[in-house]
Amino acid sequence: MKKFTLSVLLALLTYTIHAQSATNGKAQLFLYDGIIVGGYVNDGGFLNCTGPNINITKGNLRIILGMLPSLRFKQDHATPKNAFVTPALGMGLTFCYKALALQVPAYYNARTASTDGRWHLGIGIGLRTTQFNKKKGG
Repeated sequence: MKKFTLSVLLALLTYTIHAQSATNGKAQLFLYDGIIVGGYVNDGGFLNCTGPNINITKGNLRIILGMLPSLRFKQDHATPKNAFVTPALGMGLTFCYKALALQVPAYYNARTASTDGRWHLGIGIGLRTTQFNKKKGG
């Protein structure tokens, strides 16, 4: 069993992944896409970047479905109070056109003693930072 585990671990460490290859109009898998978004959800704000995702690109338009590692900002009025800034992981759709990004994220609030757990939809706007790295004129 130890030899098998070592073989699998060695194979995983030496395997090369080419996730960001040029495929026009086909779905791709990305670990980070260079998009930073700020917005509003559930009486508070969020700041996130797109994490692992699947996207479709057609010219300057990109549609992304993926995970959103985030910082959520929300004033807690209960006693005892939670921190104003908390890390969160959301999921949602991001629509990009050139350097502009529009996002519809969903975040889950866990169940507490007084409320049931549920998903909250938000809205955000941001920048696609990798768009600024493209060379002009070939």
